[in-house]
Amino acid sequence: MHALRSSLLALSLAAGIAGCASLQTRQPPLTAQTENSGGIMPAEQARVHFDHAELHIAVDPSAQRIEAIATLTFTARSPTDVLLLDLDRNLPITAIEVDGRPLASTSWNNPDGRLRVQLPHALGTGEQVSTTVHYGGRPHVAKKAPWDGGFVWSHTADGQPWVGSAVEGEGCDLFWPCIDHPQGKPDLVDLYVTVPKPLVAPGNGVLVGISDNGDQRTYHWRAKHPTTYAISINVGPFKELTGHYRSRHGNVIPLQYWYLPGEERQAQALFAEFPRMLDFLEARIGPYPFGDEKMGVVETPYLGMEHQTINAYGNHYAKDGSGFDWLLQHEFSHEWFGNQMTNADWNDMWLHEAFATYMQPLYSQSINGDMGYYSWLEKMRLSLSDRYPVVSGSSKTEAQVYDDEHGPGLDIYDKGALMLHSLRELIGDRAFFESLRLLVYGRADPKPGNFAPHYATTPDFIEIVDKVTRRDLDWFFNVYLYQAALPVLDVQRHGDRLDLRWHAPHDLPFPMPVEVQVDEALHVLPMTRGEGTLELPADALVIIDPHSKLLRDLPQVTEYQQWQKQQKPQRKAN
Repeated sequence: MHALRSSLLALSLAAGIAGCASLQTRQPPLTAQTENSGGIMPAEQARVHFDHAELHIAVDPSAQRIEAIATLTFTARSPTDVLLLDLDRNLPITAIEVDGRPLASTSWNNPDGRLRVQLPHALGTGEQVSTTVHYGGRPHVAKKAPWDGGFVWSHTADGQPWVGSAVEGEGCDLFWPCIDHPQGKPDLVDLYVTVPKPLVAPGNGVLVGISDNGDQRTYHWRAKHPTTYAISINVGPFKELTGHYRSRHGNVIPLQYWYLPGEERQAQALFAEFPRMLDFLEARIGPYPFGDEKMGVVETPYLGMEHQTINAYGNHYAKDGSGFDWLLQHEFSHEWFGNQMTNADWNDMWLHEAFATYMQPLYSQSINGDMGYYSWLEKMRLSLSDRYPVVSGSSKTEAQVYDDEHGPGLDIYDKGALMLHSLRELIGDRAFFESLRLLVYGRADPKPGNFAPHYATTPDFIEIVDKVTRRDLDWFFNVYLYQAALPVLDVQRHGDRLDLRWHAPHDLPFPMPVEVQVDEALHVLPMTRGEGTLELPADALVIIDPHSKLLRDLPQVTEYQQWQKQQKPQRKAN
């Protein structure tokens, strides 16, 4: 998603917030239906396959409005006489047509954001239908994008309009009629964005053409298999950097970055990072999934979001000593983990966020060596909550997963990434990266053109790892993903004997090997039954897990986190 991390919440998003503050006080509330994205897909939506979306959206920055026409084409998977779509009811519908014929207003209704269209004739399996929805109004305004969804209406330093959308949290229905579910992807989207001249409207996929109409200009973009929340609106007085990357896989990938005027030096430096990031991720994972479209980035008035082939970037070219822009690298990683491989349910969102988060320490290692790798892991370790399991085992909405009080929240990022580190250490690099490729591409030999975007679940990944390693590693995932608390390693030293015992939640089996360094010698205890013993000199220097392979409960981390909480009231008082 948007690289949610508690330390980032303090970042200033004042530009976007100030631009729409007066409107926020007046905008009508969203219904519970529109606020929630995902969950159990209704039977009516599961009956159809989403073939094509043709979206015509005119953006009026001065009025903070859109006027839109959406033509959506579906094929029936099973017989149905209804189309069930999602669209914010605060964008009033003026007309609906089915296969080009107007529907009476009594044939459709949208009382709570779930648009129900009664078809004139029932569809049989395999039959196709097209529906056109005319709608418009003021789309929901995000108060602190990307942490809440909506439009950001802002201005550049010289007063020109600067607009961006970020809708992962509440979903695509905030500005277009869609199936607001991870499995609601259309096969193809044609997006026409009309904006006042001389503004520019970068979009998803490839640019088909630009047409002039008086004082307006329409940009036509075409994207294949876009993730529903990854379709985005971007408007501003952008300048553009272009280039090409010659991939190790033989294809040539267009590079495009849209940035604000006056930032040429910073923009050039960021753009220079594109090829290096591409090369690393293609080497570690496999071919860039959208190489026939582009690697695109656009500067936004909010922090960031993984919009497919047009990643949102609002990190203000910040430097942190790592030698790369971590936000851009995180969002770009989502082209593999999120856009190519999409979780089938929000309950599996760690498949997006944990893998994309793990790419930062891996990338830092490629630039800074082991210090860069382990410094990232240490920061992650200090942030874990461990209040709820990363995976619940039942269908969830986006809000339920990201709820820090009642769901895993940020643990789907850092805890998931640390789990992947331990898994890699357990099974080795060959098996780990082969499993990763199978998850992302559905095959071990991905090449440009021999794979397509697909869905995956947590059980899918566990099955992949078991197959690649030829081992039953369910015990590993049962503890790390399906339990809230981390396993505890009990260490007892009695003279010349060291006794180790794992205590996993609910006494689950956890035969995780443990390395022990005794003076200069390294020993590996298999911990087959969750326990192990090592004979050693009574005066030996002993280090448990000297290479930090194990994700486990650490009292010093708990003490630090408790100390942090105690400091907050004191800081406020000061």
